[in-house]
Amino acid sequence: MTSTFMGLEIGKRGVQAHQTALNTIGHNINNIDTEGYSRQRVEFKAMEPIYLPALNRAETPGQLGQGAVVERIERIRDQLLDRRIVMQASGEGYWSVRDSYVRDMEHLYMETGFNSIRSKMDSFWDAWQELSQNAADNEHRAAVLNRGKTLIDGINGHFHGLETLQIQADEEIQINVARINEISRQIASLNGDIQRVKAMKDNPNDLMDRRDLLVDKLSSIIDITVTQKDPDEYMVHTAGHILVQGQNGRQFDLRKDQDAESFSYVYWRDTETQMTFQRGSLAALFELRDVTIENEIQNLDNMTMNFTDLVNEIHSDGYGANGRTGMNFFSEYPFVANVNGNYDRSGDGILDSTYVYRINGQNRLEPKAHPGFEGTITLSGSDRQIEVPYYPSDTVSDIITRINNSGAEVVARLNREGQLQLKGAPAELVDGQRVNPDFVIRHIEDSGFFLTGYAGILNESGAGGAFTWEQADAVTALRGGAQDYAVAPTAHPSGWIRVNPDLLRDNSSVAAGFGENGRAANPGNGNAAAAIASIRNNMVMVGRHATFDDYFANTIGNIGLLGEQAGRALATENHLMKYLKDLRESISGVHIDEELSNMIKFQKGYEASARFITTVNSMLDTLINRMGV
Repeated sequence: MTSTFMGLEIGKRGVQAHQTALNTIGHNINNIDTEGYSRQRVEFKAMEPIYLPALNRAETPGQLGQGAVVERIERIRDQLLDRRIVMQASGEGYWSVRDSYVRDMEHLYMETGFNSIRSKMDSFWDAWQELSQNAADNEHRAAVLNRGKTLIDGINGHFHGLETLQIQADEEIQINVARINEISRQIASLNGDIQRVKAMKDNPNDLMDRRDLLVDKLSSIIDITVTQKDPDEYMVHTAGHILVQGQNGRQFDLRKDQDAESFSYVYWRDTETQMTFQRGSLAALFELRDVTIENEIQNLDNMTMNFTDLVNEIHSDGYGANGRTGMNFFSEYPFVANVNGNYDRSGDGILDSTYVYRINGQNRLEPKAHPGFEGTITLSGSDRQIEVPYYPSDTVSDIITRINNSGAEVVARLNREGQLQLKGAPAELVDGQRVNPDFVIRHIEDSGFFLTGYAGILNESGAGGAFTWEQADAVTALRGGAQDYAVAPTAHPSGWIRVNPDLLRDNSSVAAGFGENGRAANPGNGNAAAAIASIRNNMVMVGRHATFDDYFANTIGNIGLLGEQAGRALATENHLMKYLKDLRESISGVHIDEELSNMIKFQKGYEASARFITTVNSMLDTLINRMGV
């Protein structure tokens, strides 16, 4: 039944409801600059009427209402839009990091004038050309040494710049993994707090805002998806694996791979299995460190190794002004001390492999000659053997070109003596991992007679006469002696190559001419210097590039394309993310004009409820105090 004081209760509920609404408005306004905050809205509902349908219901004309109460305080959030932002953020994170690093790489190549490696190399060739015309002048020998040292300093500096970027990427990987672990712990902890608040039939709006903000930050680092099939089990997945499940947040560990420059790789802490990522800033860092920058270092190493090897090959045959010969212009550091290139690859103390970089044939070949043989040359590739067929109608040049275009990790050319020369190229990266060493010839086989009796490289045809690196003393399969092959160099020659210090101490040892019949060259003979100067225009096969000019043009063009790709992709991702975030801000953001308008509305409602209480109080005062006996 109704009470005499029912009006006071209705007014009290109105005051409390509008006070809650005003407090919510204040909470919104105070958090207008809080990152990740979603505006909250109070939803009113009518209090249950005093009479509900029942048999003992009083005889009254309709149900009597009891005022208004706050049903819930709801945060304004579009869940579908949030999922779109989470999915899109990994793309923006990926291209943001990639664009930053590619820009740094571009700065390394943006050397102008005489500061670029190409300009320094041109000056080096010019110095040899001048020496060839002034072979008796030690001042020109000093110029060759100085320009050679300047060029090597530039190459070393370029390598260390790339190496620094690679180390920086590795350090950022470690920071990002630690951040992922911390975020997953925080999300799991918030899940527990949110579950407890929901169990009390309350809305943990601010806690859910904090969780969504953490998810946004996590989605820019790795590619994630969020699901919540069970109200009490909020789940975060990455690459098909569970990262957070309810109050359990899985963790990652970092392990260093001794076979990959001691870089760090990500493993699940509980299962100890390696983890890879497809998008997000972490995926970009792995790709930059293990593929993009590594490829640039490989290309620089390849250019350096070919450049120094070609110069040394000619210089060691020449004679200095003091009559010395057999000296390398650049210092070489072989990967193994064994003259046969034997190496213990398995680490069990037994020599089980052969590391050879260059092999020369015994016979002089004419580029336009037709060997007249048919067969198949089998060479090592990145993950399989590459077969290169040749036919009786092919010239020597045709076969060499076919080898160089085959995709094998071996290149071919005719050296100064017209001998067929095979060189190991940088090994292809397989899934971002270095599977094989650089500059190592791993397999040579010929079913016919081109590499055997004609070129003079192998002793026998067929599989039985093949050269394979997977055994010690594999050089016994080669026809030539020790002078016709070179052991593989120490890793990253672009970082350690130096001008021979013996030449720097005595520049008269710099070779300018070739001798004859074992006698030193005449003082004015500059044919060795001219041969070195001609390298700049010769077909030397720097990996897949025929000349050094091809190498530099490809390198500069490639880094420019990478920068263009990263810049355009980042601009696209930024545009999409801005659109999505602006859309979310229009829905979930705090708008001061709207809040002030609502504040006035709730203030008037509060005043009206208070005035209603005053009116009811006045009526009760009349009833209680002014009615006489």
